[in-house]
Amino acid sequence: MGLRRSRRRRESAQAAYEGAGRAAYDDTGRTAYDDTGRTAYEGTAAVELRGVRREYGRGAATVHALRGIDLSLPRGSFTAVMGPSGSGKSTFLQCAAGLDVPTAGSVRLGGTEITGMNENALTELRRSRLGFVFQAFNLLPSLTVEQNVLLPMRLAGGGSARQGRDRAADLLARVGLEGKGRRRPAELSGGQQQRVAIARALVTRPDVVFADEPTGALDTTTAAEVLGLLRSAVDTLGATIVMVTHDPAAAASADQVLFLADGLIADRLPRSSAATVAARMTALTAPAYAGAAA
Repeated sequence: MGLRRSRRRRESAQAAYEGAGRAAYDDTGRTAYDDTGRTAYEGTAAVELRGVRREYGRGAATVHALRGIDLSLPRGSFTAVMGPSGSGKSTFLQCAAGLDVPTAGSVRLGGTEITGMNENALTELRRSRLGFVFQAFNLLPSLTVEQNVLLPMRLAGGGSARQGRDRAADLLARVGLEGKGRRRPAELSGGQQQRVAIARALVTRPDVVFADEPTGALDTTTAAEVLGLLRSAVDTLGATIVMVTHDPAAAASADQVLFLADGLIADRLPRSSAATVAARMTALTAPAYAGAAA
């Protein structure tokens, strides 16, 4: 039952985002760009989890997806999250991003406690203060590239249309898509579509960008280009990125790598080579495989 509720919650959030996105371009309303930024949150952690647990089911059938996560991630940092299948990394991202509700514990984003928020408040927070990059891009095919980038700003409301267009043009130039704002997603390659998704995630200057396997659908060369853009967003724009990945090469772009196992943070590495990350993953999973083989 818990798994079904969580899945419905995530699907509902995504459907609401896409449905509202189509509605947002039925008029010429105002965008959410604020040229002054969000100085009230300076000095606070971008992401903070305290004693976060997530359980599904009841009794003997209970699944302990997260068993007590304590974590604080500073602003302007790039964190990769890795772990074997069933380790809790997807549940971690969903709880940290307000897409799922922890069974126990506290989640704060940009200094704001989100654990007790109702769905309407969470929706507003996700629109204005969080960015998302998905493996499948999730661009709306009926909108132009510029309209897709501006979608979070249009949903949040406020600001001027001119400021929004200027912001979109700047971000599209940064991700290598200058002059392509009037194209439709179908006219772009997979790598270009993911570049649009990154620009969209950054457009509101969010507290955190959550990336779920952002290079999973890309070839090696294109994946490296996309990771370079994420790295640049941290280094030049001061963005904060939390990325779930299974790829050691992707994790090597991050400032630190967290390794989850059995719902706990089992290990962590400062920025390291892909080979070092892969070796640590092998060491983390080898006991489990050995036990299974025995």
